[in-house]
Amino acid sequence: MAGQPGAGLDPRQPHIVTLGSVPGFIVFDLPGAPVSAGGTRLAPDVTVGEVALLARAMTYKFAALGDRVGGAKAGLAGDPADRATRAGIMARYCAEIRPLADAGGFLTGPDMGTSEEDFALLRERRASPAAISAVVDGVPFEDVLTGYGVAAAAETALRAGPGGGWEGRSVAIEGFGKVGGGVAVEVASRGGRVVAVSTIAGCTADPAGLDVGRLLELRRVHGDQCVLRYGRPARPPRDLFTSVEADVIVPGTRPGVISRRTAESLPPSVLVVAPAANVPYTRDGAEVLRRRGIVALPDFVCNAGAVIGYRSASDATPEQVLAQARQKIAELILEALDHPAGPLAGACERAAGFLRGWWGDPPEPPFASR
Repeated sequence: MAGQPGAGLDPRQPHIVTLGSVPGFIVFDLPGAPVSAGGTRLAPDVTVGEVALLARAMTYKFAALGDRVGGAKAGLAGDPADRATRAGIMARYCAEIRPLADAGGFLTGPDMGTSEEDFALLRERRASPAAISAVVDGVPFEDVLTGYGVAAAAETALRAGPGGGWEGRSVAIEGFGKVGGGVAVEVASRGGRVVAVSTIAGCTADPAGLDVGRLLELRRVHGDQCVLRYGRPARPPRDLFTSVEADVIVPGTRPGVISRRTAESLPPSVLVVAPAANVPYTRDGAEVLRRRGIVALPDFVCNAGAVIGYRSASDATPEQVLAQARQKIAELILEALDHPAGPLAGACERAAGFLRGWWGDPPEPPFASR
């Protein structure tokens, strides 16, 4: 693999490694860090700019958790729905990066378009904790864990603000995929209502609450078309942000969805934004939310459940990992909520302070530009 991170690189500039066996690249946010980690994304339109932002979010995620690990992210160009092509891409990719992974220089796992099974070759010498590899009610535990963490972060903010948890509260989830489904299940189990979900195909909503079990089954059979098969009038995906009355909004797709325009368009019912995806905010969008009194939770804390899971003991049970994730995420959110400029600023300040003590001058916080 050409251009591996190491000596002679500028530690202040992300390092981009172009892959030789597949169309794609890896971005190392802190070149020269002894260990870098982050997921591998497979999408037909993946770009260096997006992946670099996601690598930066990983740097801040590890720093918020107090881990001396550099953020990284891999982006592979391909259609995840084309199973035969996907299998070949992932096999060649894992073979190419295996020396670096075996040496501990780049630790990776699933992200958008990939699953834990795609990384079997890398697990032969460096196995994931048992809980992370588990399947709970037919769903990979890593997806359950990330969704659980997002729901726990939002509940922490609700209890600290208006009071009470999810009971009687509502949520709208952008991106009803694996993690979005995990958020929906957890919210419903805690007495909340899932009033809207969206996919790339559209948005479906019901102020009385959608049937989460039915939605999950429709997604299993129809994929992104599940929102068109539910039986409610279909809306454009963007309607989830502009015309759905919900207490909590969960952005769960690509970077920059919470722009100034979106932040200004959110209905007055919205109390909390709890991201499932990384880098949902632009700077202007975050500032609009702050001025409107909407609590913008830090994405790199809300969705840290999987990272906490990978840090768990090899013999920890799924129940133990869930408890650890809930405790840590709630602790970080409560600390961030005390910051005078809001929880997003508070979490960024915490992460930057940790980086300053370990790495040196911290890189800029992860904000999208659009």
